[in-house]
Amino acid sequence: MSNHQINPNKWIDLYSDYLYNYTISRVSDREIAQDLVQDTFLAALKSMKNFKGEASERTWLISILKRKVIDHYRKINSNKGKAEVRITYNDDSETEGDWLEERVADPFDKTAEDTMQNSELGNAIFNCLSKLPQKQAQVFRMKTIEGYETEVICNELNITASNLWVIIHRARTAMADCLKENWF
Repeated sequence: MSNHQINPNKWIDLYSDYLYNYTISRVSDREIAQDLVQDTFLAALKSMKNFKGEASERTWLISILKRKVIDHYRKINSNKGKAEVRITYNDDSETEGDWLEERVADPFDKTAEDTMQNSELGNAIFNCLSKLPQKQAQVFRMKTIEGYETEVICNELNITASNLWVIIHRARTAMADCLKENWF
């Protein structure tokens, strides 16, 4: 266990922009994103004593924020009969956590061609994702891009695990077919 001390007085300066950009890419509403970031800081202040220093402050804050986003969508989805939830994923290549960047072996060792191919692939993926039925796109995004656990997705979307895997299989098959046609 680390003796790392956290300093909440610096959180806004150090992390607010990052947390806001992370959130806006998931909720697509400025006010909601700002509220969720504020809720994250408040929750972190309340649970500071639980911070063990096993991760960086930013990682710890992001984990709290992820729960806030999930809770936000749970609250929306708990009202049956409402429109389906839409989560947009920011395809800005400067956004940390972008799933394409995480899979590049060494982001500092890119050639211009690598960067261009990643950009083209990213555009092709998001283009194909936009062609999926809304539920498939949402499940694919949450599971494959954002890395949510099966249980979290099932609880949030009120579906069974077997239903989730059927949706994922269909989405991956459709994405593979679309990418074969539009990118390879």
